[in-house]
Amino acid sequence: MIEIRFHGRGGQGAVTAARLLAEAAFLEGKHAQAFPFFGAERRGAPVLAFTRIDDKQIRTRTQVYEPDYVVVLDPLLPEAVDVASGIKQGGTIVLNSKKAVQFPHAKTAFVDASSVARETLGVPITNTAMLGALAKATGLVKLESLTETIKRYFSSKLSEKNVTAIKVAYERTRVAT
Repeated sequence: MIEIRFHGRGGQGAVTAARLLAEAAFLEGKHAQAFPFFGAERRGAPVLAFTRIDDKQIRTRTQVYEPDYVVVLDPLLPEAVDVASGIKQGGTIVLNSKKAVQFPHAKTAFVDASSVARETLGVPITNTAMLGALAKATGLVKLESLTETIKRYFSSKLSEKNVTAIKVAYERTRVAT
């Protein structure tokens, strides 16, 4: 089973990103689940969301404590939250960052998703751009599956912008070695 943890702030779309990833995996014939974890947080407060993907039925219903992949939507979160907590040896952390950041025991990938979101969407909501970065860094789902999911989820004008965000971020993502 592949487990993904999303770190974001309220209003950035971490919960939506987890759901879109699960739906893209489902389109590829896999089993998937997505769910948020938050309490009384408000817009701007740190939130978590999770996705699990497997070839067989998923019965686990707990938070993801040892993720294979971590996606960080906000570039300032690594300063406030231990985003690498529990990541499996050799896992990958995908960051919204202008430069590479190193973490012990994990590979990293990065893209300036904030700039991509402003260019393509006109707002700094980075969730779909980060899904493009995740696809590039991990190959977990196909780009085509993500774009098909976006087209099903958003209205036509908004889906076009989000598909563009995914594709631009995919192209700009760099995997640190």
